[in-house]
Amino acid sequence: MRILKLPQVMEATALSRSSIYAYIKAQKFPAQINIGVKAVGWESDAINQWLEERIAASRSGAQQ
Repeated sequence: MRILKLPQVMEATALSRSSIYAYIKAQKFPAQINIGVKAVGWESDAINQWLEERIAASRSGAQQ
């Protein structure tokens, strides 16, 4: 597992910063973890799982 910073998460998901935080608030995206006093990151495994779920839902025609 790796810890991803926001720019990496944005690149991997093709979401904007505001969209990521809106999804977190709606509990539809993995929450960030504190990695320092003023630093947060996301577990790469959680982001990959979220992406896989989105792909599967898209292919099955399910609503997100």
